[in-house]
Amino acid sequence: MKLQITAKKMQIPQAFNDYADKKLSKLDRFFGDEADAKITISTIKDDITVELTVKYESLIFRAEQRASDKNDALDACIDKIIRQIRKNKTKVEKRLKSGAFSVQDDEEPEEQSQYTVVKHKKFQLRPMNVDEAILQMNMLDHNFFMFKNGDTGEVNVVYKRDDGNYAVLEPSKE
Repeated sequence: MKLQITAKKMQIPQAFNDYADKKLSKLDRFFGDEADAKITISTIKDDITVELTVKYESLIFRAEQRASDKNDALDACIDKIIRQIRKNKTKVEKRLKSGAFSVQDDEEPEEQSQYTVVKHKKFQLRPMNVDEAILQMNMLDHNFFMFKNGDTGEVNVVYKRDDGNYAVLEPSKE
């Protein structure tokens, strides 16, 4: 697995790089060497936030965790990704490395269920900028809002993050 570690406003000691490399080897049975892992570490007040993103073929797994210690936060992120994989075992098993689930785990797989779509909604996308979309989302008291970006002409989604900030999802040009 290829590993990239990025730190925002802090220095990362080599010991953490070694620790992360060792801990991410837990995920090798699911992904193998073809996966790309990216760890982003930042500090917010007294806590350290670790964000782990693993990309493998067309699958993306992401976990974010806050803790007072970066090693604890990384361990929690790895555990979250393993739970995501186990929870969606039947859906992702065909795409993961063959034999990934053949090893007996201590934990029982969670009950599989079908997703139920309870509502379909169609609406007119009106061109607006990001600020207008955030205002509209807040007026509707929604967590997200889809809109046509007036600057690019693309369909975007704006959403409120757990930290109280906003983010915009844009389609990739790839």
